[in-house]
Amino acid sequence: MKKELPSCSVETTLLLIGGKWKVLILRDLINGTKRFGELKKSINSISQKVLTQQLREMEEDGLVERTVYAEVPPRVEYSLTEDGMSLKPVLNSMLAWGKQYKERINANL
Repeated sequence: MKKELPSCSVETTLLLIGGKWKVLILRDLINGTKRFGELKKSINSISQKVLTQQLREMEEDGLVERTVYAEVPPRVEYSLTEDGMSLKPVLNSMLAWGKQYKERINANL
């Protein structure tokens, strides 16, 4: 079933990656495949429930791929899809802007 997307492209982007956690999940997965525990440890202030919810939403939106290995105990890994990886320039721009902003603010203290 297709999700109805807003007519504004900026709003569409915010719908898919907006909020406190999704960008941090993307930040971690840009560098490669991670297990749930690795993501939880990296984003230590996120609850297990919220991380699970955010990963499921991102999987439904086609940004994250979940791979389950038939092992005991089961191993689950998360990685970015091609659409997810296409967000790398967006994240790089956010990184650069945040760095410049912090430098400017700290220079004024």
